Order: sequence, then C-alpha cells, then structure tokens
Amino acid sequence: MTRRWLIVVPALPLLVVCLGGTHAAGENQATEPAGWAYALAAGAALTLLLRRRAPRAGIAAAALLTGAYLLLDQPYGPILFAGPAWAWCLTAAMPLRRAVPWLAGYVAVLVGSAAPQAVPEVGWGGLLVWATAVAGATAAGAATGFALAARQRSETAARAEVARRAVSEERLAMAQDVHDGVGHTLAVIAMHAGVAAHVIDRDPARAKELLGTLAATCREALNGLRADLDRMRQPTDGAARSPGPGLADLPVLLDRMRDGGLRLDVELPEPPPAQLSPAVGAAAYRIVQESLTNVLRHAGTAEASVRVRLDGNLLVEVADRGTGPAVAAPAGTGIAGMRRRAEAVGGSLTVGPRSGGGFLVRAELPARTVPS
Repeated sequence: MTRRWLIVVPALPLLVVCLGGTHAAGENQATEPAGWAYALAAGAALTLLLRRRAPRAGIAAAALLTGAYLLLDQPYGPILFAGPAWAWCLTAAMPLRRAVPWLAGYVAVLVGSAAPQAVPEVGWGGLLVWATAVAGATAAGAATGFALAARQRSETAARAEVARRAVSEERLAMAQDVHDGVGHTLAVIAMHAGVAAHVIDRDPARAKELLGTLAATCREALNGLRADLDRMRQPTDGAARSPGPGLADLPVLLDRMRDGGLRLDVELPEPPPAQLSPAVGAAAYRIVQESLTNVLRHAGTAEASVRVRLDGNLLVEVADRGTGPAVAAPAGTGIAGMRRRAEAVGGSLTVGPRSGGGFLVRAELPARTVPS
C-alpha cells in the first residue's frame, strides 16, 4: 500500500501548490488568471505521475502545458515548479547524458513561449535573465536527482558487495570444515588401517578392534560430509553454520588417535570451562584436530603432546618431536585454516619449530567470542 501511494509524490504536493498559488501569483502581478490557467497548471503537475512509466512523454507534456500557459500570458506562478521537479525525476530515472537533451528542450520551449510577451515588456536582457533563472532552477533539480540516484546506486552496490563477501566467507568456512573433517578422517583411517595390517597375524583380536574403529570412523566421516554438503546446498539457512564440536568432544578425538597408535601426553581442563562460547570451543577443537592430523602426515613420529588450559585466555598447544617436512615448511591450507579460525574469534595462532626439535602449534583464544 505504501508503494502505491508513493506514485503521487511529488505530483500531489505540486498540484496543491499550483491550485492554491496561481491565484496569489495573479494578485501579485495584477493579472487575474483565466479559468483554463488552473487546468493547465494542474495538468503540468499531474504529468509527474508518468515519471516512472513514461518519463519522456511526461516531461514533453509538461513542457507543452507550461509553454501554452506562458504563451497565453498567464501570471508567472507555481506551474514553473514543474521544471525542477521533472529535472529531479528525469535524472533519477535515466543516465544524465540522456536526460540533458530533454531538459534543454524543456527550457527552450519555456523561453520560446515566454518571449512574445516578455520581450515587449522587459526586453531581450530581461528575457535572458529570466531564461538563466529557469535554466538554473532546472539544473539544480537535475543535480539533486543525479546525486540521489548516484547515492542509491552506491548503496545498492555496497549492499551487493557485502552480500557477495558474506557468501564468499561462508563458502570459505564450509570449505575449511570439509578440509578439516575429511582430511583428519582420512589420516586416521590410514593410521588405523596401517596398524591393523601390522598386527593382523599376531593379534587378530586387536586387528578386528581396529577395523571396527575404522568402520565407525568412516560412518562418522560420511555423516559429517553429508552435513557439510547440506550446508552448501542451503547456505542461507540460519541453522547451517553451527559451531560444531567443542572442548567436550576432545577426549573422543584423542582416544581415536590413541587407538591408531599415536602416543599422546594430554592436559585438559576438568571439567571443560562452562563460560566458553561454542565458537571458541569449536575453534580449539579444530586446531587440535588439524595439528594432530599434521603430526600423522608430516612429523614422522608417533608421539605428541596436547595442552589445553584456561589462564585468562584459553591456551591450546600441540607439540611433537618429529623431523618431517612440516617442521621445515610450516605452510599450507591446514595452518592457514587454523589461523583463520583463531582470528575469527579474536585470538591468535603461532606455529613453528621448537628449540629442542619438533614442531609447535600454539593458539591463544579469548574466553568469550569477540564480536566481528
């Protein structure tokens, strides 16, 4: 309903001004407007109703009606406001280079219509002054419409850029989830399969246990991958970006790594800090998960230590004493993803070789999520 009523703006206000002000203009100029002068003024105002559907036809009609009003020597009055109003509407509706010829034609019609009556009274100099005033008022209306249109285009582009950036960041976060989940699971599966193949002859029961764990890990990975794909299909779903596992899920992750033969020295807060936001807990979990995955892939060792403690901030440390390529080249999607996760909640991440050998990942996360 509000949008329907907007069509009468600025036509209705100008109509009221024209009907109410034409008589006053006649009194000031000692000229009584004819009855049809009100009709011409009302018609010029109502042409603004065409500003959206047919702006060119509208301004042409306004020029003809106003020109007829002046040519018939009616008092100069509110009908002249139609020009600046149309200049505003026209420059907002079309590019400036297309609007300028129509506005110039409008001014030319008005000056040509006023000339037969104005020249005998005020001379060509007076007509030139009046024409300059009409052109200036029309240019002011055009400048206002152009500025408003430019601002609207700028705001629309800014909103589109914000939306594009949000979609890009969402896709990046989803890709990171898939990388962390699938990459970790494949590393764990490879570890379990390798241990099972190693002990299957001398300890079939242990091999059977490892194969059962491997099957459970595969099912978990499939469920996680299915959830990630569902989020990609519906990226605007408000529930799509759940924080995921948190500190409370770390023991299960660590047990799975131990089952595959990775020896871990663990220090976790007991119980997990209740005041931590889910986003911080999820970031801590993913950092530990990715760090241990890198140990399996690159460190060349079966030992690592995990330290998680709350000391003002949440400190997460994962260290190994390996000599693999991760120590020499701490780069890649995994470390970049861990850094993004830490920074997303207002924390920081440092990675690099340890002084005594091996590799250290250290994250310092706030106890609560910092608003972005």
